[in-house]
Amino acid sequence: MDHFFADSAEFLPILLKGVWLTVLVSLGSLLLSTLLGLVWAFLRVSGLWPLATASRLIVNLIRGIPIIVQLFYIYFVLPDLGIALTAVQAGIVGLGIAYSAYQAENFRAGIEAIDHGQIEAAHSIGMGWWLVMRRVVLPQAVRIVLPSYGNIVIMMLKDSSQASTITVAELALQGKLIASSTFKNTTVFTLVALLYLCMSVPLILAVGHLERRAARR
Repeated sequence: MDHFFADSAEFLPILLKGVWLTVLVSLGSLLLSTLLGLVWAFLRVSGLWPLATASRLIVNLIRGIPIIVQLFYIYFVLPDLGIALTAVQAGIVGLGIAYSAYQAENFRAGIEAIDHGQIEAAHSIGMGWWLVMRRVVLPQAVRIVLPSYGNIVIMMLKDSSQASTITVAELALQGKLIASSTFKNTTVFTLVALLYLCMSVPLILAVGHLERRAARR
């Protein structure tokens, strides 16, 4: 146990640098996936079949390709087409696009859960499609999708480790590098697991709180 604490004091500063990159990639990809997810969801519920069909095809295409393949394509293939991104940028874009499909389905379900009578009433008083969405549908849909949105945030935090496959030195890769150079696998990966827990547990508690609030409403 004494060795564990001594090694922890040595390894933690390096691992915390990886934590910073993990948080950066997670937040960046969360923002991108949320924005893209809203776009796909709006197209899907627009009532215009060409837009709805295009959105469905895009979402299914994204969901059908593994995240790691999307990361490889963005980081290794796009430079051949004249689009070069850093590893961190590619990680954010890749995870953001991959999760936008799941965000889109989450948002679509929330929007379609709103009573259609409210939408018809809003149209009857002269409100346009976008105004109905902004003032009637979205405020209610947000409350519906918050618990599942929180679960997606937790999944993205953990899946940020896949960015290590394109050399992003986030927490998982930092732990792997330390373990391979010191052979202290037990200490290193115990610390990595604890750090992921320290980031995930507050999110898990927040999601539980949101689910209880949604259930009461």
